[in-house]
Amino acid sequence: MKKILCTTLFAISLFVLGGCSILEEVNSSLNYANESTEYINELQDFGENAPSLLQDAATNPDAKAELEAQITTLKANINEFNDLEEPSIAADLHNSVVEKNEQLLNGIDTAMESGELSVEKLQNTEIFSVINEMTQLLDQIQQLEL
Repeated sequence: MKKILCTTLFAISLFVLGGCSILEEVNSSLNYANESTEYINELQDFGENAPSLLQDAATNPDAKAELEAQITTLKANINEFNDLEEPSIAADLHNSVVEKNEQLLNGIDTAMESGELSVEKLQNTEIFSVINEMTQLLDQIQQLEL
């Protein structure tokens, strides 16, 4: 009788612990999906607003300073996202975003000359096309929420 009771308790313990790890993975996936969605929405906002700011930055020092501040923030957000710990279910997707982020960082570094933004170089980078490609990943990220 004692053996049956011990075996039953052991089985229940394994089930509860296994259930906790599954719940943890689900929560991790939801958190990752939310953070990724927020990140890509920020990129999308930048991609939509930056072209008009780029035009103004060519002739207006204040607009250029604002664009530089946005680029600096963008770079910090990219690095923060790259350091985000992804759930195992999203590893391939995260790697895809990180690869695109590296392209964005290369474009930003190309556009910066001695710490100052070159509007012409920024216009000639692939930053905006990469941001558009990343918004296409949003559907895959949102599937993690389901």
